[in-house]
This record gives sequence, C-alpha cells and structure tokens, in this order.
Amino acid sequence: MKNNTATKLRLITKAITIMLGSFASALAMWSMMQTQAQAETTAKPAVPMAKFQAPGFYRMMLGSFEVTVLSDGTASRHVDEIMSKPEDVRAAYAHHHEELPAELSINTYLINTGSKLLLVDTGAGELFGAASDGSGSSNRLIRNLRAAGYQPEQVDAVLLTHIHGEHSGGLSAGGKRLFTNAEVYVDNNDANYWLSIAQANAAPAAKQLTFTQSRATVNPYADAGRLKTFSGAQELFAGVSTISSYGHTPGHTAYLISSQGKSLLLWGDVIHAGAAQFKDPTITIAYDFDAAAAVNSRQHLLQLAASKGYLVGSAHISFPGLGHISSSPAGYEWLTAPYQIQGTY
Repeated sequence: MKNNTATKLRLITKAITIMLGSFASALAMWSMMQTQAQAETTAKPAVPMAKFQAPGFYRMMLGSFEVTVLSDGTASRHVDEIMSKPEDVRAAYAHHHEELPAELSINTYLINTGSKLLLVDTGAGELFGAASDGSGSSNRLIRNLRAAGYQPEQVDAVLLTHIHGEHSGGLSAGGKRLFTNAEVYVDNNDANYWLSIAQANAAPAAKQLTFTQSRATVNPYADAGRLKTFSGAQELFAGVSTISSYGHTPGHTAYLISSQGKSLLLWGDVIHAGAAQFKDPTITIAYDFDAAAAVNSRQHLLQLAASKGYLVGSAHISFPGLGHISSSPAGYEWLTAPYQIQGTY
C-alpha cells in the first residue's frame, strides 16, 4: 500500500515537473515572440534621399568616331506661351501625358574623330543663372565633360549650330574662354548679326539681352583670333560637313557627322517642342529670326533624315536626344534610339 502511494506521489511529482517545464518553455517562447514583435514594430531610421542625378553623358560609336552626348542640364519653359498654335501645343503635350511647363533638355555632342576632338554647341553655361557646381538645372557641361573622361582644354574646335544663349552660352564664363585651346566655328551670317553693335542698336528691346550675351560669350574667342566663320555648306573637317538651315537664326547650321557609312545629323534648334512639331512642322517659336525660313529648314531636314535614315541628335529632346525620323501622311514621328551599353551604330 505504501509502495503504491509512493509510486503515485512520484508520478504526480513528475507530471507537475513536466507541466512546470512546459509552462516555463511556453513562457519563454511567449517572451521571445513579444520581443521579436516589439523589434519588428520599432521604426527603422529613414534612409535619406540622395537627391542628385547621375553624370549626364552617353557614349556611342559612329563608325570609327566616338560620340559622347553631354548634358548641360535642362530648362523649364512654357512652350505653349512662346510657340505658334498654342492650343495645338497644349493638346499635343496633354496627349503625350507631359506637363507644362516642359523641362527641355540642353544636349551637346562631343565627337572624337581619332585626330580631332570636336564639340557641337556648349549649352547655356552661366546665362540661365545656374552655378557650375551642379546645384542648378543647367550649367553642367564642364562637370559632365570631365565625368566623361575629357578636359575642356583638350577640345580642338567648338562647332556652333547658332549663336543663342543655350548653345553658345557655355563658351565663356566671366569673360574668360572655357575651351582655351579651341577654335570656334559658326556661320558668317550669325557672327555678322549677333556680334554687331549696329545690329544690336537697331534691334527691338526684346532682343537686347541676346545681343549682350552673345558678345559676352563669343567675343573672347574673336578677340583671341580663335573665331572662324564659314558660309553655307562645306566640309570643315574630315567627316564633318555643314548643312545650312537658316531661319531660326540668320546662320543656323546643322552638322552631318559621317564615318564608315554611318551618319549622325546634329540639327540644333530645328525642334523645340517635339510633342507638337513632328506632327506639325509649321509650328514656330517666338525666338525664330525668320519663321517662314525656319519652317522650310525644319521640313527639309525632317525629310532628309527620314529618307536617308540618319541618326539624329537633337538639342532639346530628352537627353541624350538620339533617334530616327519616320514619315507618314499624318506627319513625322520621332523614334528614340535604343539604349546600348556597347553603343555601336
């Protein structure tokens, strides 16, 4: 009897021990789960936004030429307020789901031919009020040139499509040449107009700033004997030819870059508002010197690019501004060139 009682006590004690152990384990598990849940609900420190853009350059090969597109940044413009047919422009931007004001790219093009380093246009530089430290939306050319592996003093020649703030403005800063070893090429019509005191005096007030800025940025090269003018279509360097496209300015010029059967047409300000002007090339901008001539030049270059299949580099289409032109009875269409790591065309 005593043995049975002892056995029962041992069994009861064992059961109680097991129960207490299970309770302790459950309590420990519950405590661990509570700690984990508390840790998961505790907010992590917010990761700060980087708030800077990648260096603005894009590189490709054109035959044996290396082409590097360099961004000077962007310029915000209410294009509907400065272009003809404003309602059509607003409708076109709405159709493309683009807001106004539009953020227009400022693209420049660096061509390394193997023997010459040529820069087509220079962006706005300091003319739009941005510092050169990358804090503003423009004046980024020199930073991006260096990021792309080149230095301003290595540039042999600057080829201007025309003299206007966001194309020639980056030539100089504070009255000093930024491309110290370069000669600057521009059509004689533009030089004779924008650098002329007599023309400035005869111009309306709205154009006075452009005349002042033109002299401030281009004249340092003229004073140094480094301004070279040309007239009409000619070959400036091997594989680099001019195509007169007068109208937007008196001497507006496109450049055809050719190597090993490949061609790149750099057409400057033929297009400002791509959402509207490809469909309707007759839409003009208030900055045109001769609007009718600008329309003729635009239609000519659009047809030329479409018929020849040229790759086009456009100054104000979203960076890097490279594409082809397709034509149809409804107008023209911009076909963005695909991004390529190897970048060969």
